[in-house]
Amino acid sequence: MKRFLVVNGPNLNLLGKREPHIYGNKSLADLMDAIRVRAGELNVQVEFFQGNGEGEIIDFLQKQAPGSAGIIINPASFAHYSLALFDCLQALAVPTVEVHISNVHAREEFRSKMVTARAARGVIAGLGFTGYLLAMEYLADQPE
Repeated sequence: MKRFLVVNGPNLNLLGKREPHIYGNKSLADLMDAIRVRAGELNVQVEFFQGNGEGEIIDFLQKQAPGSAGIIINPASFAHYSLALFDCLQALAVPTVEVHISNVHAREEFRSKMVTARAARGVIAGLGFTGYLLAMEYLADQPE
């Protein structure tokens, strides 16, 4: 059975409370529930991680990604400047889809530049929680 990592970066633990006009009213737990349901339908396993620190996210990925079939990552603000996270994702050589809940291209200009996206097979932005589900469907469809 394929196993995917679902990694959320800084401040995503505040979903439902943080800027609900941008990120919606649902919590990180709600997101995880939706992903678990879809994972069951796709017959895949998921492992969740949320970290506010760049190093803790990189440590998790380095330890867990080699045994996984793919990574779904919302690097949050790290997307815009973390060369360390980019290097980590690129070095792992595990299929990765980057997800952003909001449409980063319709927000502040600095959000349009995503250095981590270059290490991903694709980027889904602006579709809310649905972006994670679409990323999982894509990865589940990939040959092993």
